[in-house]
Amino acid sequence: MSQYAVCVKNDNYAASLELRKLYQIVPHKSSTVRGLIRIIDESGESYLYPAEYFLPIKISPAIQKAVRLVLKIR
Repeated sequence: MSQYAVCVKNDNYAASLELRKLYQIVPHKSSTVRGLIRIIDESGESYLYPAEYFLPIKISPAIQKAVRLVLKIR
């Protein structure tokens, strides 16, 4: 199941992250211990960012399907 987060801060990452945009979270166990979160950013690749820059959200399966279509996620 995909997880998503909303970007609430983009200091030093304005080219990679848009405020108030929904991003897919890529599970990465060791990153959370270090206060980081792996996100698929504007480049289409996954990178580690400060977790405080995002608010994770829960969305229904129907909305997840629509989001995947919009974001072109499989």
